Amino acid sequence: MGSALRNRGIRAVLTGGACASIHSAGAYSSLDLDFVVTDSTTVTALDAAMQTVGYRRDRDHYTNPRTEFFVEFPPGPLSIGDDSDLRPVLRARGAARFWTLSATDSCRDRLAAFYHWKDRQSLAVALQIALANRVNMKRIEKWSLAEGAEQGFREFRQELASARREVASAASAARQRKKTAAGRAPGARTK
Repeated sequence: MGSALRNRGIRAVLTGGACASIHSAGAYSSLDLDFVVTDSTTVTALDAAMQTVGYRRDRDHYTNPRTEFFVEFPPGPLSIGDDSDLRPVLRARGAARFWTLSATDSCRDRLAAFYHWKDRQSLAVALQIALANRVNMKRIEKWSLAEGAEQGFREFRQELASARREVASAASAARQRKKTAAGRAPGARTK
């Protein structure tokens, strides 16, 4: 999809749930792909680019009869809350190349839904993104405070610390089980 747009000279950044799915290593899934166009283009140019990959416009989104995934182009500018200083990253999947939000910005995108709409699922996805990636916590904190979400950020930080402890504990237990099993292996020497 992103390559089809890039091949037509349209710069668009994958955002929203599909981006969160990538950064959460599949812990979250979405049936829509949201691309924010970051340069000027026309609906005709979008239609032509989308047709190259089998998608046709249906009012405000694009569908393809061969897949349940649909594509939307939310209006720009590319921003999260009041912050438009985003740093998209170019990703590759096979031969496809496409722009996405960074892991930090995808985490902030999910946190915005938690902060402003009290969406607990978005908090859970933000946690999965932060567990699966190195995110810039100082940037997330600064943005959270600017959004007036100090309490929401505090909750996110506490739940992330708890989740990291759980992951570390589970990894330690797995190493211990492996070590114990190796000690019981046939032919293993004992003292």
